[in-house]
Amino acid sequence: MYTVKEVCRIVGIPRSAIRGFIENGFVSPLRGRRREYLFNFRDLIALRMAKGLGEARLSKKRIAASLKRLRRKLPKTLPLSGLRIAAVGNDVVVVEGPSRWRADDGQYLLAFEVSDKEGDISFALPSTKKSVPDWFAHAFSLEETDPDQAMDSYRKAIGEDPSEGGAYANLGRLLHQAGRVAEAEAVYLAGEAACPDDPVLLFNFAFLKEDEARWEEAIQLYKRALAQDPSMGDAHYNLALIYESLRRQRDAVRHFSAYRKINSESPRD
Repeated sequence: MYTVKEVCRIVGIPRSAIRGFIENGFVSPLRGRRREYLFNFRDLIALRMAKGLGEARLSKKRIAASLKRLRRKLPKTLPLSGLRIAAVGNDVVVVEGPSRWRADDGQYLLAFEVSDKEGDISFALPSTKKSVPDWFAHAFSLEETDPDQAMDSYRKAIGEDPSEGGAYANLGRLLHQAGRVAEAEAVYLAGEAACPDDPVLLFNFAFLKEDEARWEEAIQLYKRALAQDPSMGDAHYNLALIYESLRRQRDAVRHFSAYRKINSESPRD
């Protein structure tokens, strides 16, 4: 099971987006002993689908109906035949092996040209660009068992779509956790240049700066993350701790207060 914090970092979406997906019925996580939200692997897939389909500008109603049906059909592990989700006009279409069907009503469709990748989940969004395989589901399923392979998958995601902020954020985090700080910083710098407004990437980069006691750099990165996602409670909390260590009590109190307010209104991790 995965906590809210882990989902933010794995899927590459902020807490505010997760809260919105729960409120709109895109996912229905379980509750832990402390009433915190807990997500399973299929929830992660559904959240990634919701993010991708939302970027395709489909209506929330259409996405919700499609995801509810898809969740009932999704296996606990990825199908060997591969699974592909595509936004085609106003429809959400699933490609499962040789079959093509509409997600919200299950109606089978005639085959259309789309490349299958065995064992992957990907999104073909309306665009003049060639569809890019989505390596996220494969990567985060390997983070605990094979982090090197997970990092390789995130690198492939970046290579195929250099604007994918979540891949930089997750790759940098794994490198940081492995003690490869210089490599992690290089990934974050590249990500910052390509996706300067990604709040999760900025948060992860700030955490690395904090870990190295580069306080002012960490502060600026946390502030930038909060400018993009004011509901990012962990950024307020980390800022408060930094300010407390720097004896800037007024700033520390302000961010502790913001953290408590957000934490009382948001899903707990």
